[in-house]
Amino acid sequence: MKKRLVAVVLTALSPAMGMLAYNEVTARSERNAEIHRQVEATAMQTASEVRSLIEGVKALLVATAAIPAISSGDVGACGDVLKSVTGKLGQARNIIVLDRTGKLICGNTDVDPGANFADRPYVQQALASDDLSVGEFTMSRVTKAPIVPMAMAIKNGKETVGVVATALSLEWLENRIMRRGLLPGGSVTIADRNGTVLARNPEPEKFVGTVIPATYQGLIRAAQPGTTEVMSQDGTRRIMGYVPVSFENPFYVSAGFSQRQAFAPIDRASILGFLMMLVGAGLALFAAFFIGNRLILEPINHIVSVLRRWRQGDTSARTGMTERHSELGQVGATVDGLLDEIDERRREAARAEENRKLVTRELSHRVKNTMAMIQAIARQTFKDRSAENAVFARRVATLAGAYDILLSEDWKSADMHDVLQRALSPFVNDSDGRLHLRGPSCTVSAEAAVALSLIAHELATNAVKYGALREPDGLVLVEWRQTADRVEMDWLERDGPPIVPPNVEGFGSRLIRSAFPRSLFPKISSDFLPDGLRFHLSFTLAQQSSVDAEVSPAEYDDGESAGAH
Repeated sequence: MKKRLVAVVLTALSPAMGMLAYNEVTARSERNAEIHRQVEATAMQTASEVRSLIEGVKALLVATAAIPAISSGDVGACGDVLKSVTGKLGQARNIIVLDRTGKLICGNTDVDPGANFADRPYVQQALASDDLSVGEFTMSRVTKAPIVPMAMAIKNGKETVGVVATALSLEWLENRIMRRGLLPGGSVTIADRNGTVLARNPEPEKFVGTVIPATYQGLIRAAQPGTTEVMSQDGTRRIMGYVPVSFENPFYVSAGFSQRQAFAPIDRASILGFLMMLVGAGLALFAAFFIGNRLILEPINHIVSVLRRWRQGDTSARTGMTERHSELGQVGATVDGLLDEIDERRREAARAEENRKLVTRELSHRVKNTMAMIQAIARQTFKDRSAENAVFARRVATLAGAYDILLSEDWKSADMHDVLQRALSPFVNDSDGRLHLRGPSCTVSAEAAVALSLIAHELATNAVKYGALREPDGLVLVEWRQTADRVEMDWLERDGPPIVPPNVEGFGSRLIRSAFPRSLFPKISSDFLPDGLRFHLSFTLAQQSSVDAEVSPAEYDDGESAGAH
């Protein structure tokens, strides 16, 4: 029962468990999609800010190139102008002016005129293009600090007469992205087209100047912005949005968010829900065991205990439960009512049995009184023949005693030897040796005992009238044996008068043929031999069902009529 209660509790909790699992999966899926959108938007916003910075540098270089002292190549005035310009800017480390061969004309730093920058790719690109040329991460020849150089051509009409160049301060860029702030577990990375990190938040000192691993180099040159899930170099699993290098975006930008931090609220809610479910399950199991034991198991055990005691003989055992004790109280009250009814029926059966025994004893008493009256009549009739009177009286007394066989067993069963001896004793004396009974002890049912008494009485009557017991030297041998569940009996007559088979069936033959109930499957046969009758009878010890007992007359092999010799 406790297992069933646990099963009920688990079944009741299964919808909540399913809902918890569904909410967990749904919340994680929605949160994952939200984080992907968020990091992609952050990356796009950061890339937009970087583009704004680059546009600011471009405007600075355009404005500087338009200054007459710069465009005319006035070396004396050029340096003073550049110093005044860079003193008001934070993002530009320095500005220099080169001629069309890449040699330094002037600058805001103490660099010897004539220094050659023609080998720099960004200078070559600026000389060949009218647009802004953005270089890669490099170490400045002037300041020896890491920079990102940028340059634009100086035009005189359509002719390129020189190059104005500056360097984006990585320190300033780092401070700029630091001021934006990050969520716990977040990161922002800016790298050049080669994958060299220009700025990073957090831990810039650890990553600036390093190259993005080859595993993620493909993101730098991706066709379009997107999101992915990566294991960052700092060992944090992140969902990352990225903007690849393109014509509009000379720098690679990525923004990531820690998966652990992203799903922390959901994890806390899941853990809390799981703990609450465990507490609920514990309370439910406690209720199932405690309340179930108190309200279900104890009443059931009480009812079973009462039934067991009643079965063991304590007929006064009752549950004492009423219908107000819930449904099990109704069961207990019904059991009490059933036991009361069974006791009442048992008392009625005992009274009926007592009445039956009284009637049976009265019947036996009256039969014996009838036999006593017959003996009295015989004494008056045979008063002058005392020998015949004694024999007759003994036979009448023996006939009366035959009823005691069944009465002593309450009409349930009797021993076959006793049945035959009581039935045949009125016809022969015990001392003359004319009757022989041979067979093992065999208890037969009341129906078989009555049928055997009738058949033996009829066979003995015929033997006295027509057969072996008619002659002084005649004898009768009755043998029986038990094989499996059947009894085989033979009646053999010897040294009697010649026997003539009867032409018609008399009452005795019909009585012998129909004495046994069909439920015992009797089989009867008779042989009229020259030296006496041979009668055979077989029957089952146990009764069969009424359907099995429905046999055809062909199954009764009774040979010739056994009742008339």
